[in-house]
Amino acid sequence: MPHDLACWKCGATLAALSLPLRRLDECPSCRAELHVCRMCVDYDRRVAKHCREPTAEEVRDKERANFCDHYAPRPGAYEAPDTRAIEQARSELEKLFGK
Repeated sequence: MPHDLACWKCGATLAALSLPLRRLDECPSCRAELHVCRMCVDYDRRVAKHCREPTAEEVRDKERANFCDHYAPRPGAYEAPDTRAIEQARSELEKLFGK
């Protein structure tokens, strides 16, 4: 059964992996660990400890595999980096130094 999961780090499809994801599963493209807070449905930077599950133990490193029993992979976990600020700074530097 295909699913629409993508790697939280690089955005590559994870359709070839079977569910449920195991703690040691990695992205076939970038080798990022997948059983991580950043890929969980309860991950939310706007709440305390970045987790909406009140009974979950705090996980300090949100990008490393963990043993959380509440983990459920989240479709849409990948967030493309905002490159506008970088491009604007580069443009300003080019103007300043004449490229």
